Amino acid sequence: MPEPETVSTVMSASVITLRPDQTVEEAADVLAARGIGAAPVTDADGKLVGLLRDEDLIVSEARLHVPTVITFLGADFVWPSSLHHFEHELKKAAGSTVADVMSTEFPTIAPDAGLEELATLMHERDVTHVPVVDGDKLVGIVARGDLVRFLSRTT
Repeated sequence: MPEPETVSTVMSASVITLRPDQTVEEAADVLAARGIGAAPVTDADGKLVGLLRDEDLIVSEARLHVPTVITFLGADFVWPSSLHHFEHELKKAAGSTVADVMSTEFPTIAPDAGLEELATLMHERDVTHVPVVDGDKLVGIVARGDLVRFLSRTT
């Protein structure tokens, strides 16, 4: 019985990374020039500290959604989740560096994890890119398209 394929089979090992102090404009140029939708952000020691996705850049240019305010018996009530979302959008819209707009909460996966685990992770977390880490070292990245191309060749 053949061994199940692992993440290392589909990951890109040559990873384009960004620095937290790079400008949003520089980062957008890198993503556009390389034709990629996301790039891991690493600090000076090479530690993975964030993930910048093209959608993070779009949010920085999008119109902000004003919080929902309900007036009841003469008092104004701000919908709590709406206010939190607005604060998050405002921070990104005002951001001028990668650190200002990058995501700091995102899934990662090990290179020896199975493709079923990767597919499940991407589907359940609704993510298009997953950094591949060995311990705390960035060793690759998988885009949804990488997985789809691999699966289409094997069926």
